[in-house]
Amino acid sequence: QMQLVESGGGLVQAGGSLSLSCVASGLSLRNYGVGWFRQSPGKEREFVAMIGERGQKTHYADSVKDRFTISRDDTKNTVTLQMNLLGPEDAAVYTCAADRSGGSILYRDPNIYDYWGQGTQVTVSS
Repeated sequence: QMQLVESGGGLVQAGGSLSLSCVASGLSLRNYGVGWFRQSPGKEREFVAMIGERGQKTHYADSVKDRFTISRDDTKNTVTLQMNLLGPEDAAVYTCAADRSGGSILYRDPNIYDYWGQGTQVTVSS
């Protein structure tokens, strides 16, 4: 079993930055694809970004492209989501998830992920 724990959320002013971390324990994250999703009240869970095993591929939602960067450090079993130029529309609970296939072409579908964290809240003040 893998446990995922997110951290780094908080309150930031519009235009600011946050760096979210997703740390895995129990199993090595090395061969897993990892995605970040977000959900705000009254909205469906939304795909944000994904990184494949070994970081060979990354994908982003159009809404965050050029503002967010996903990266991984397998020596630390960690995936990081660097978020810049945050706006009120980015406020949500951000959750990471791991996909044992290493990076499915269905990366936007939450159902393909095997393990989920509990999430970390991001609040953006305007």
